[in-house]
Amino acid sequence: MDTLQALQTRNSIPFLTEPAPTSEQMQEIYKGALRAPDHARLRPWKFIEVRGSSREKLANIFISASKKLNDNLDDEDIDKLRNAPLRAPMIIVLAANIKEHPKVPKIEQIISLGASAQNILLGLHDMGYAAVWRTGKLAFNPEITHELGLEDNFEIIGYLYVGTSTGKEKPIPELDVNEFVDVWDE
Repeated sequence: MDTLQALQTRNSIPFLTEPAPTSEQMQEIYKGALRAPDHARLRPWKFIEVRGSSREKLANIFISASKKLNDNLDDEDIDKLRNAPLRAPMIIVLAANIKEHPKVPKIEQIISLGASAQNILLGLHDMGYAAVWRTGKLAFNPEITHELGLEDNFEIIGYLYVGTSTGKEKPIPELDVNEFVDVWDE
């Protein structure tokens, strides 16, 4: 698949099943992720790859962090959290490793991790896999960072749920480029 075709045909697909990419395939995908723009070469990227029964460990982390954030969780909420990581054969936790730097603010480091995540999504698509990027209350809060055992300077910006499409795919919207682009050409 060429680059423009991958960019124009990638789609968020929440209905995922086995197989997930192999470890060898993920090594190639991560090499692409590490080519994201990176001002001052801070390398603010950390990926936590969760597979197999480790998804249950992640579910327990989701439950524990959610209980600390909200004492009013009912059984349905807990079941939803328990089942969330089981919706895909692999989850990649996206953790921004924020560093103090006089010229590179926190937001720029988070954007760099976002660009690396997009590279992962495109690499997965190119290899025939599917994925969806999820956020919600389990992103951008220090409680989940702590529950994952990361230092305080880390920030979770989301989760990539990865696998093979079940075939339930939403159509890609046809967008008019001119609604989003202004050209200044004098």
